[in-house]
Amino acid sequence: MKTTTLGSLKVSVLGLGCMGMSQSYGEADPVESERTLHRALDLGITFLDTANAYGNGRNEELLGRVLPHRRDAFVLATKFGIVRSPDGTRGVDGHPDRVAACCDESLRRLKTGHIDLYYLHRLDPKVPIEDTVGAMAELVRAGKVRHLGLSEVSAKTLRRAHAVHPITAVQSEYSLWTRNPESHVLPACRELGIGFVPFSPLARAMLTGRLNDNALPASDLRADMPRFMDANFHANRALVARLESFAAGKHRTAAQLALAWLLAKGPGIAPIPGTKRVTWLEEDVVAAEIALDSADIIFLDALFAPKEISGERYPPSLMQSIDQD
Repeated sequence: MKTTTLGSLKVSVLGLGCMGMSQSYGEADPVESERTLHRALDLGITFLDTANAYGNGRNEELLGRVLPHRRDAFVLATKFGIVRSPDGTRGVDGHPDRVAACCDESLRRLKTGHIDLYYLHRLDPKVPIEDTVGAMAELVRAGKVRHLGLSEVSAKTLRRAHAVHPITAVQSEYSLWTRNPESHVLPACRELGIGFVPFSPLARAMLTGRLNDNALPASDLRADMPRFMDANFHANRALVARLESFAAGKHRTAAQLALAWLLAKGPGIAPIPGTKRVTWLEEDVVAAEIALDSADIIFLDALFAPKEISGERYPPSLMQSIDQD
């Protein structure tokens, strides 16, 4: 597996997003999830991503239960800041008084003495980013955290945070069908020497070609997302069909080309496709060996130009909560 650097942190060019093993996309087979985690390490994936919000801590507990004896084999990233009230509604808490306690709870669930990359999961609009990052920096000085990251922040917020303590990585949604980071955040990351971690690089399985209808259960995260609804779904699926045809001409899968496109965007980018099955993991890792030429990239850029995508990423209320330039 090839490697890249996020700031000064060396990671495999492809990581593994672990969220789906505990929430959002239906029930996961715990045995298969464990197999997938071990197989990822065996394949050279050294970058594992979780969060305290995933499954209300169960995802961190999964990694802590399955991988403590292989802790030196991987870079561990987790997050804090998203909170859920008793009625299930989601909020954000980036108050500095909560930072240390959240970190200690994650360390306990993960059964580790340190977190390699600790992210603020979402910006708390009620708390200056300088205050939250200042408290996160205390964790670095205490040896509990080695690097700091931010998730879904604007370039303006990133610059303010980086002035308090070096930010190693920004994690945001980025894929063929979500190109928002290209306008402001990616240029800021390159200017400041900060790595970029695309989450949902396969568009929540849409870019794999395996979704052929949008009959999703209400418990599925995608059921409320405009891009997966009715006419939007069918328009977007038509684009994916063209991606599948293009990939087949290269004897690759749609997922492999979608990931290879991201990796071709330059050094310092480490996508974290999420899966809970060994089969899809083994398909994804092939992308690290695919070299797209300039004509391939031009074709894919045009095929999935933002104006061609139908629907917003999230429902309006959630879109309003995202820190954007």
